[in-house]
Amino acid sequence: MLHRSVRKHGLHLGTVPEAAAARNGAMPLTLDHDLDSLPEAGRSLTVAQLAGHVDDLAGRLWAAGVRPGEHLAIYKTANFDVWVLATAAARVGAIPVLLSPALDSATVGTLLSRLDQPKLLTDVPKLDSLADVPLADLTRRVIVVAGSRPGAASLTEFVGAPRVQPVFRPQDEAAMITHTSGTTGVPKLVVHTPRTMAARLTPQWWLLSLMRKRETVAIHISFVHSRMFAAMALALFKNMPVLLMKESDPDEVASFFLAHRPGFIEALPNSLMEWEGLTDDPRKPFASVKYFSSTFDAMHPRTMSRLLHSSERRASMFFQIYGQSEVGPAVGRPYFRRSAHQSNGRCVGFPMPGSARVRVVSRDGRRPSAKNPGFIEVGWVGLAKTYFGEQERFDANMHDGWWRTGDVGYRTKLGCLHMLDREVDMIPGVRSILEVEDLVLSRLGELSELVVVPGPNSEPVPVICTNEDQPLDRERWRTAVVDFPQLADPVQIPQAELPRTATLKVRRIELSRRLHEQLGKPA
Repeated sequence: MLHRSVRKHGLHLGTVPEAAAARNGAMPLTLDHDLDSLPEAGRSLTVAQLAGHVDDLAGRLWAAGVRPGEHLAIYKTANFDVWVLATAAARVGAIPVLLSPALDSATVGTLLSRLDQPKLLTDVPKLDSLADVPLADLTRRVIVVAGSRPGAASLTEFVGAPRVQPVFRPQDEAAMITHTSGTTGVPKLVVHTPRTMAARLTPQWWLLSLMRKRETVAIHISFVHSRMFAAMALALFKNMPVLLMKESDPDEVASFFLAHRPGFIEALPNSLMEWEGLTDDPRKPFASVKYFSSTFDAMHPRTMSRLLHSSERRASMFFQIYGQSEVGPAVGRPYFRRSAHQSNGRCVGFPMPGSARVRVVSRDGRRPSAKNPGFIEVGWVGLAKTYFGEQERFDANMHDGWWRTGDVGYRTKLGCLHMLDREVDMIPGVRSILEVEDLVLSRLGELSELVVVPGPNSEPVPVICTNEDQPLDRERWRTAVVDFPQLADPVQIPQAELPRTATLKVRRIELSRRLHEQLGKPA
């Protein structure tokens, strides 16, 4: 079986499209955007055509001087061709380093300096944005996907380059590098190997095997995130038609779903929150969806419930997986239409077959519990290899083979993991700020976002956003938060002003800093 072969030999990104094409080359892929590096490809592809494009670009990268074992930093405008280019780089044995287009130039410069003279693959707009970065000192060569700039090679110069045979990286050596969200500072560069990437497919391979029929899967994930590469490998290996999405605007999303009727949606939690309003759309863009899935932040019960009720499929399900870049999928659990609204949003799930081991260890010598949460730690073969250039920082999180996630929580008698908060986000006097957010959001449908952060005196300050930025009804607010007298008065801001990461997580520390500035006190 393909699954067993991948587990035994590792996941080699450069041959994923080729292997999928050998099984079902006619399987369709549909995009909601054009590819920057392959504008002639159009928005409707087959897996065989995708494999051909990867092979073509691999030949061009080789002709441009990209070689096995080299770092190829990819920093370009958000587009599915990021996946195509990274896969092509892996095909020639290079190590793609995926840098989010949301990163500012200073951060990109810092990450390039850690990589020790990588080659840089970018596009003209992003290259221009790096004008203040000394690329000549930090990189060995700059390549643009199209167009031209002085001193940079262009992939268009190498159209028709000879195809090359795939190069396979050793199972336990670096094969891809992504980065953390950067919610607490400069992102860390996370090193993945063929073995670790293969392990991370196992639990979700098992989940997909439970599906009775093949579904069209819509994927809306940051193109530079490690989860994007896992999701694509799973979809291609399982012969699932794929909808690849860049756009998040609800109106455009609705039109795309109505045209292509996905049965499975995997998306970022905050994207799903943004799409909540579509559950009231009379066109019913989610009617065809049987499975919703998210593998990043825990979802608010209100969001899950509204999405499930908007589906017209029998026994529709929302499957949530808890994990992070360093550990992959750790635990998960399903939610169903009848009960999602009553769910405890802090209950993130149970270990899955073939998945990670999870434990909770004491922070203060006392047994972890709901009232005294402990450190959540994960151990298994799917753990990332290291932080590139920061081995000591990586090792500081390892404890006898267990990775400390930075989250705190506890386990129930039945073994369910409850994640209460990130340790750095905890506020004295509040058991769980995420729990507060879950409950208040469930009571106030007019809120589109709620984030509780520490104020100038470490008091919990609710920062709120409303649908269409309408003024908050203060009386309704007071009624909704009656169980949380420790909360300060809310601060309302436009949703567009929330500082976010590449995966749309709210940067809580940055939000708190801005709040301190607004209130006239240093953070």
